[in-house]
Amino acid sequence: MRMTRKLGVAALLSVLTIGAALADEVVYKASLQPSSEVPPTTSRGSGELKAMFDTSTKLLKWAGSFQGLSGPATMARFQGPASVGQNAAVQIDAPLAKALRGDIEGQATLTDAQINDLETGKWYFNIYTEQYKSGEIRGQLLPSPPVPH
Repeated sequence: MRMTRKLGVAALLSVLTIGAALADEVVYKASLQPSSEVPPTTSRGSGELKAMFDTSTKLLKWAGSFQGLSGPATMARFQGPASVGQNAAVQIDAPLAKALRGDIEGQATLTDAQINDLETGKWYFNIYTEQYKSGEIRGQLLPSPPVPH
């Protein structure tokens, strides 16, 4: 009886370990540039965004920074599905609480359709200002290769 219980516990731990191993965090990055807007802008702004997607919880967390915009950021958004050079609908509005300092961060749980578009490179991040109502700087979210330990 004791041996059966130990085998059962071992089997349960094995299943839990495999489940945890299948959960993955995928890192995405976007270089935010005026030349990536459609149409391109003449802004001197730039920025970068890093996003971490947890495949088990479907949670996307992001953080980034920007500088040199024509004025204060009025909106920041994830948009898609669209390839480079195309415009698309808003998927997630990013909070602007820290945007006055040039920082941006947030998180959202994604739908299965959003996950598919993100994983296939069809999402971009866009920052808007009063002067550039269609977006001042933008960058496509692309998977970042894992860093070796």
